[in-house]
This record gives sequence, C-alpha cells and structure tokens, in this order.
Amino acid sequence: MQAALGAAIGELMMGKRLGKRALAWGALLGILPELDVLVFPFLDTAGKLAWHQGVSHSLLLMGAAAFGLAHGLARIWKKERITRAQAGGWIAATWSAHLLAECLTVEGAAVLWPFVGKRVAFNCLPESDFLFTGPLVVAVFWMALQQEEKQKKPRGKKAAPLAKRRKSCSWGLGLSAAYALLAVGIKFAAAAGFEADLARRGVKYERRMESPTPYNILLWRSVVDRDDELWVGYRTIFELHQTPVRWTIYPKGKDTLAAVAGLRETATLTKLTDDWWLARPNLQGAWLGDLRFPETRVWGSKKGMVDSRLAFSWLIQKTAKGNPLRPISPDVGSSGDLLQRLVARIFGNREAWEANPRLAGVHGSFPEFLPVEE
Repeated sequence: MQAALGAAIGELMMGKRLGKRALAWGALLGILPELDVLVFPFLDTAGKLAWHQGVSHSLLLMGAAAFGLAHGLARIWKKERITRAQAGGWIAATWSAHLLAECLTVEGAAVLWPFVGKRVAFNCLPESDFLFTGPLVVAVFWMALQQEEKQKKPRGKKAAPLAKRRKSCSWGLGLSAAYALLAVGIKFAAAAGFEADLARRGVKYERRMESPTPYNILLWRSVVDRDDELWVGYRTIFELHQTPVRWTIYPKGKDTLAAVAGLRETATLTKLTDDWWLARPNLQGAWLGDLRFPETRVWGSKKGMVDSRLAFSWLIQKTAKGNPLRPISPDVGSSGDLLQRLVARIFGNREAWEANPRLAGVHGSFPEFLPVEE
C-alpha cells in the first residue's frame, strides 16, 4: 500500500517532469520508512518490536532524510531542472503521507520520537482494508499501463485538460482520502454508541479505545480499561444507541508480571502495547498478549463457546539465554467462517458472532472461561 501511495504522490508532484519515472521513484520513496527491517538481522525480538515503526517513522528522521537526500536527487534530475528544494519537498510529502497512513491504524507510528516515545495511533482504519488501498493500487497500475502523453496547449484562457495519468492519480488519491475521512467520521459515531452504553450502565473506567474490525469500518470494537480488567465489546454502526453492547471481561493479570518485571523485554512489551495488555503465569516466566488488536475468534472448539485468541502475544522466558522473548502464533481457524460471521454481525445477526467466551491460546494453560456483562 505504501508503495502505491508513494507512486501516486510521485505522479502528482513530478509526473509532468519525470513521466512514468515519477511512479517508480515515488514507490521507492514511499517505502523508505519501512527499510528499518534491514537492521532486523542484528536485533533480538524485543529490539525488532521497539525498532519497527519507531525511529524510521519519526518526523525528525523525515526532516533529516529530506535534507540529506535532496541534493543527490536534484543532481540525478538535473536535466529535468528539479531543484534541491523541490526534491526535498517531494521526499517530505511522500514520507508524511506514509506516516499519516500508519497513524490511522491501531499500530501507529512513533512520529514524535525522540521527544515522545508513545506511538501516535488514531485507530480509524483496519490494518488491511481493500477499500482504502484498492483505489490507489488500481490507479497506479492503470497509470503504469498508459503511454506517455504530450500536454495539449490550452485554447484561449481555458486550462489544459488533465492527462490521463493525472486523472487516474487524482481519482485514486481522492477515493482513498475520502474513505479515510469517512472512517474518521464513522469512528466518532461508533464511539458515541459505546459511550452511551457505558453511561447507561453507570460503568466507571480510566480510558477507552475504539477500532474497526478486520477488512471493514462498519463493525467496531471497543476496549475499556478498568484498571484490573479490560472490557471488550462490539457494535455495528447500524445499531441504535439504545441497543445494549455485550461486554467480555478479561482480567488483566497485573500480578503476573512481578516475576519478570526487571527484564528489558517486559518493559518493551508494556510500552509497545501502551498498557493494553493481558498477562498470565507460565512456568518459564509469563505470557503477555496485546489487546489493542481484534482477537481471533474461533467457534466450535466446544459447543456454545467462542475461543478468543489474541493476534499478538509473547512468552517472556525468565531463564532463557540469548533471546528471552518468544512470539506466539495464534490458531486462526477458518478464515471463511470468520468472514461469514463478520458479515452476519455487521447486518445485525448477533448470535453469529457472540457465544460463551474463553481466552484460548495462552501458552502452557487451558482455555480460561471469561465473564460477560450483557
């Protein structure tokens, strides 16, 4: 997605001067912040987690890159009369678009590093959403197939018509931007529904976050921090505020981390997850899961039950040598079943989505039955 976004911005800013080369250069500039993976072979698991979308996604590094690379790019494009300022502006614009797209997701980006370590995340778009990335990808593919066009001279005072590539670029960027703005508006509507439900129950809490479920912005998920426990609920934007939310209650397990409190890996995970974590004891140390992301739901393991498996979790091995942090891959079940139930829940079939919940996938433990608040 970032390559397509960079290519579209390249066409918009430099298409007239560089032609189709603007697409290739734009795609390259669009993925520059992701090149932090080049240092991954030299890092352990905790280091990779801290580095990914960290330093390379900061505004400080963006400014340094725009200043440092602009001179070299201006020399490459000397014949096209692209100045150093124009090259630097292109880098900054592409990098900024990359950071903004990342900040719209749950994972976010450390744009204020090193002044603020917390990542900026607006939780408006799912990690994968074709309705956001699709217009960009289609537009870039179509632009790549178009032949180079000569700009037509305007007649009289009328502006020259946009070239086909420029029209495709405008449509792609426009549709993706409109979808992102729609997601922001829908989030406020979804958040108001969750807030109304909690207020009706008289529930007190410290903080709350809402995010869309995978592949769509119609079904939303709320996580409520109540100190010793986290509540998770779902609601679709088609439901009235009076419609009650079914909350699943996850005991946080704060005491569990006492056994591994002094490890760098523990500090990295609690900071990375912004304290939206669950912890459970393990003979090797502790299991910790990230509840910011929608959990994988698996039906049918036991009649009338739905197993919640966290998408991202780790085993912190207190006595392990070398790399004490071990990522756990969840059992995702049938993707087809998940999509069918997701669509059914969006259009009001709550029974297709809800069941008696269990926390499963905790390394070294049996599934844990979870209480609910109807």
